[in-house]
Amino acid sequence: MRARAERLLRRLGAFGVLGIGVLMACAAFYVSTLAPAAQELAAQRAAVQRLRARTPYQPVAADGRGEELRRFYRLFPALGELPGQVEHLHRLARRAGLDLAQGDYRLERRPVGLWAYRISLPVRGTYAQLRELGSSVLKEMPIASIEALRFERKNAADAQLEAQLRLTLHVRPPEELQ
Repeated sequence: MRARAERLLRRLGAFGVLGIGVLMACAAFYVSTLAPAAQELAAQRAAVQRLRARTPYQPVAADGRGEELRRFYRLFPALGELPGQVEHLHRLARRAGLDLAQGDYRLERRPVGLWAYRISLPVRGTYAQLRELGSSVLKEMPIASIEALRFERKNAADAQLEAQLRLTLHVRPPEELQ
């Protein structure tokens, strides 16, 4: 066997052995690089074809579901009820033993859909009080979403935390704008 391999190598010569080495390197390059790239290209082409074949976007109201959307919007309070909702938030804070300091209140009007009333409040209290406020807001105010809650303690031994509470109250825009 060994003698046969030596005869074959002598017969091929230096250029033949070099050619076989180049062919082996090309095969390894194809298997490790080109074949996966071809598979990725085929997958991306298939994804493009799927996107082209998709039906175009149709608004919810276009297929008779407009009444469902109106019923969904009626689950949220009207813009005129917003002061009562803010007062409810303050009552929840007082019930948790917190006094809300002056905060930042901003109404975001959107061309379609619900409007967002962004509230950013600095709060000082214990962890238990802040947790009670957060859970009360989520339980009793389904129109509210807590965007962020950041805690800071001045000293490791302090029981009081400085917190920044950011939440959003979602409300219906006035009827004439819907």
